[in-house]
Amino acid sequence: MRINITGNAGSGKTTLAKALGEALDLPVASLDGVVWKEGWIPASKEERTHGEQGLIEPKSWIIEGVSKAVRENADFIVFLDIPRHICLLRCIKRNLPYLFKSRPELPDNCPEILILPSLLKLIWLFPKRARNVILQSIDKQNGIVIDESTKVDELVAKIILEVTAKRNKTSDFETNSSETQLSSEQT
Repeated sequence: MRINITGNAGSGKTTLAKALGEALDLPVASLDGVVWKEGWIPASKEERTHGEQGLIEPKSWIIEGVSKAVRENADFIVFLDIPRHICLLRCIKRNLPYLFKSRPELPDNCPEILILPSLLKLIWLFPKRARNVILQSIDKQNGIVIDESTKVDELVAKIILEVTAKRNKTSDFETNSSETQLSSEQT
């Protein structure tokens, strides 16, 4: 199973990915380490593509972050469509302890103080720049849109139900197709 958890900065991607990874016993990866190099230097397009390819190669994973390549390779997409004002508040709360040092999931020398103005702009513009593209991906693939702040354990339970339902629907389709093919071959 390949799951992409995507959404705005501060939407809860990392928190949900860790909880879901534990519940489903799947490895969890973050795109932050692929997108950024030491000192908040953006990875080149080639470096990002190479990093994303390395993350999506395995058969099973949960990858949190915003990436077309990851979405296209996911079996299931979870879009945390959380309102901007909540994302802004969460980012401020999350980033305060890391104003002068790197968060654990980031490369070295990435204190939040250096990226904060850009991060606030990114959060504000996310609905206009990325939201519709992600929604279109979900229309084409299996996925779920979470548009409310819910406790993580409730989200995990909801997503597991959705993933299981999608798996069963796919299995039923494959079984019915095989049975139809067998019966037509026998006649």
